[in-house]
Order: sequence, then structure tokens, then C-alpha cells
Amino acid sequence: MEQFAGSKPVSSLLYPALNPFSQRMLEVGDGHQIYVEQCGNPEGLPVVVLHGGPGGGCSPTMRRYFDPAVYRIILFDQRGCGRSKPHASVEANTTWHLVADIERIRETLGLDRWMVFGGSWGATLALIYAQAHPDRVAYLALRGVFLMTQSELDWFYAGGVGRFWPDVWERFVDPIPVSERDDLIAAYHRRLFSGDLVTETRFARLWAGWENALASIGNDGAAAEGPAEYARAFARLENHYFTNAGFLREDDQIVKNMHKIRHIPAKVVQGRFDMICPPMAAWRLTQNWPGAELKLIPLAGHALSEPGISAELVKTMDSLRRKGNVLGL
Repeated sequence: MEQFAGSKPVSSLLYPALNPFSQRMLEVGDGHQIYVEQCGNPEGLPVVVLHGGPGGGCSPTMRRYFDPAVYRIILFDQRGCGRSKPHASVEANTTWHLVADIERIRETLGLDRWMVFGGSWGATLALIYAQAHPDRVAYLALRGVFLMTQSELDWFYAGGVGRFWPDVWERFVDPIPVSERDDLIAAYHRRLFSGDLVTETRFARLWAGWENALASIGNDGAAAEGPAEYARAFARLENHYFTNAGFLREDDQIVKNMHKIRHIPAKVVQGRFDMICPPMAAWRLTQNWPGAELKLIPLAGHALSEPGISAELVKTMDSLRRKGNVLGL
């Protein structure tokens, strides 16, 4: 169902649909191939789009947040999801593999620096990538910030948000025996990696449905599991990353390393009523980041498709159209 901003559909806030001028499968090692596409102006300001999840994959709608006459829009499916192969694989699939993949894409395309645009897990990955390669990032456009901390995982998988959504929480928890409910990430991990496709698919749909039901402020907890193949990749990859604390060296690593990117300009767009990634993370992130502007969107949840969030992201990227020289692009 299409969401609306006043009387306008969200699609009217975005640039028209467009097709890629380049599509390829890029060998990144470890048996993985990742899908990479480019849209817009081949000579334009380069911006790489990092999708959420982990395991969400990119979509054609993500191309439409940028003026195609101005931007060289680069999208890719992270390891194991979307059109990348092998599908739903967690082998050689860590945050640091993804950071290396982003660098490989940049080098393959012959780019010196670029803007990075990402939401949710895409914002997490954008921040980690920028901290690893601060000289390669000209600007960060972030949405629905997730800092990959234990407190955030506890909020979403240990009953915090369940106090607001008890009916939806019950659907998520009920298939797990009471004896295993002290660690739902681990309980779901056993089932998502059971080796039985029927079991994996069933619990993947439950995992994906729990998150998707809470994404939009207007959803009211309706189940939204998605196709089985998508749900399985999304759930397995997300659970794999969360089981391993995002493969970070310490809790709250992103905030502790913010000194590495304090100089990079940024815009952080955050739904005031984001139940998946509460606004406190965006607030903490930007408190000691001189180059960042935080924009809290009233009556908005987590989803990229929230009207207020979409409008602000388009406005942000439009404001940068004439700043290529200032940003060193």
C-alpha cells in the first residue's frame, strides 16, 4: 500500500524511476560475487547507497533520492543478499568483508572520493566504513541510525519495544519454548541455521515479520513477512551479524571512534517515533560531531518510505548539488 504525505503519494516526493546505465557482478573473493549498478550521470557527483538489514538488498526506489542529471548513483547488494551470490550465505560475511567490498567498488570505478548514503544497518556500515577510510568520504547522509550496541539489541530482542507492541511481540516470541526465551537471538539462530529449509523459512518469516511490522508509524503492527527467499536471506544474515555483535571489537565502538570522522560533514535524518532504532542513537552520535546536522522528523517511524523522511533526504541531496568543489568531488 502506498504511503501518503498529506494528499501526495511518497512516489511524488522522489525523482522519476530510472534504469541503470551499468550493471555488473563483481568478484570480491571468498567465493562471493556482488551485484553493482550505476544510474544517473556517469560524470556526476558520486554517491554510494548502503542498504539496510544486514541482508536487505537494494531496490529501484533507492535510485530516486538523487537528481539523475547531477549524481552518479551507485547501488550494490551486500554479500549474501539481493542479486549477490551465493544467496543467504554467511561464509566470509562480516562487517570487515563489507568494508573491503565498498573499497573494491570505489577502486574498480576509479573514484577518489564519494558521498555515502545509508539508513539503519546502512548507516551503521557507512559510519564504520568512514572511520576505516575517512579520506575517501566527502559527505555522509544517514537515516534511522543504528550504532550496533548491545543496548540496542536488547531493546529490540529482549522485550524493550515489546512493551509498546505486546501483541506483535507475542507473535515473535510464542514459537520459542519458554526455556529459550532468555536469548531470542540465539534461539532464532538455532532455527535459522538448522539445515532444514522448511524450518529455516518458517522462522525467517517470523524474524522478518517482527521487524517489518514495526517499521512504519502507520503500519499498526500488521505482519509483513515478504517473499520466502527474501525473508530467509534477510533473517539469516541479520541474525548472523547480531549473534556476533556486528563483528566490532568492543561495544559502542562507533561512538568511541567518532574522532576519526568529526571533520566529515553529515546530515542525520531520524524518525521521532522510530521503534526499531530509537532516536537516542542519532542524538548520541551527533552530540560531539561538529559537522553533522540532526533532523528529527515528527510523526515518522523507521522506514525509508516514511513521507517526512523521504522528503528530508531528497531535500538534503538536492542541497548538495552545487557543492561538488566544496566537498572535493
